[in-house]
Amino acid sequence: MTASRFGHSLWEDTAPPTPEIIRAEGGTGAEVLIIGGGILGLSCALRLAHQGAGVIVIDAADMGFGASGRAGGQVIPGLKHDPAELEKSHGPAMVEAVAGAAEKLFDLAAHEGIDCAAVRTGWIQAAHLKKRLPALQARAAQWARRGADVAVLSASEVEALVGTRDYVGGWIDRRGGTINPLSFTRGLAAAALRAGATLHPDSRAVSLERDGRRWIIRLRHGATFRAEQVVLATNGYSDDLLPGLRETIIPANSFQVATTPLPPAQAARVLAQGQSVSDTRRLLNYFRRGPGGELVMGGRGSFATPTSPHDFRHIEAAIRALFPGLSTSSITHRWAGRVALTPDYLPHLHEPAPGITALLGCNGRGLALGVTLGSLVADRLVHGTNAPFPFGPTPLRAVPLHGLHPVTVGALIHWYRFLDALRV
Repeated sequence: MTASRFGHSLWEDTAPPTPEIIRAEGGTGAEVLIIGGGILGLSCALRLAHQGAGVIVIDAADMGFGASGRAGGQVIPGLKHDPAELEKSHGPAMVEAVAGAAEKLFDLAAHEGIDCAAVRTGWIQAAHLKKRLPALQARAAQWARRGADVAVLSASEVEALVGTRDYVGGWIDRRGGTINPLSFTRGLAAAALRAGATLHPDSRAVSLERDGRRWIIRLRHGATFRAEQVVLATNGYSDDLLPGLRETIIPANSFQVATTPLPPAQAARVLAQGQSVSDTRRLLNYFRRGPGGELVMGGRGSFATPTSPHDFRHIEAAIRALFPGLSTSSITHRWAGRVALTPDYLPHLHEPAPGITALLGCNGRGLALGVTLGSLVADRLVHGTNAPFPFGPTPLRAVPLHGLHPVTVGALIHWYRFLDALRV
């Protein structure tokens, strides 16, 4: 049996090394300084650099350390809302932006030569209860009317594609797929460097101050930068650098495990065609095959950061329930990362002061969405508000009772897990 690596992701063992970059020494300036070296921040930097802007990216840890490098690697088109709902609330530009987000990611990976084990065979949303089917069928019909390559699936079709009898039907969105998210993020970093951006890991920003028309950004180890524009792309890892930003989101943990490569008999049955899956449980299961044939399973965990393999027992129980023939003794990796949730399950753009832009709240859809929104933010910085953007800026608004969310969210997770176990 392969030894388990707690806190260490499968992607860390399969991604190329981080590009050769050094910690910031400071003393320089840029047109734009981006805080957060994940997919959103690096996509913004790459787009800016291609347009000739001087751009610096800093991160408190390494490029891709946060949710971008810890994600499940599912590239999912759209948001959690139906397209008709998005069109009604935000207009057709919002639907167009999210509809093309997955394609933009795959196109960018191909254009920049990013080797990230990209597989584009689709994403399946599977219903675990019959009462969930009508909503999924309606969602598929709405996307089909807008030209998306989607199809409703029967229970037998889901079983054939997924390899379990646990689901009563669902739908497939063939625009979606999977990547190694850390490979993709590091590939974005390399592409941004080639385009002329400057990247600095291990460079936590501790203060933002206005000095005339420029912002002064001070780092923990003493370095200082000046920039005309500052972009905060910190999502679930946002802190108090910009007062009030952290309180606008709930940083929920997403827990994941990976097994050894599946034996041939199981590999021929479980996700044999390479689709990724999310289901309709309140605390959904999401899973896929890894680049080496592993099973990667994820789901919501406790609000606290996991401290031992015992904290992942609910994910291992999901594997046993969905795939009784698989042994959880084959698990080799257990890890977690923070997802930025917003009350309306939509991303939010904030411009609280001249030269400050914050974009966060991808709600678990940050791979494809990060590429699209990062590029659009870059265009907005270069061309101003005349550049198209799918939604407008909003004031910083704290999530109600934000200080209590570790307690309230933790209690809600236990309650939802109980209801899911009852299948109600």
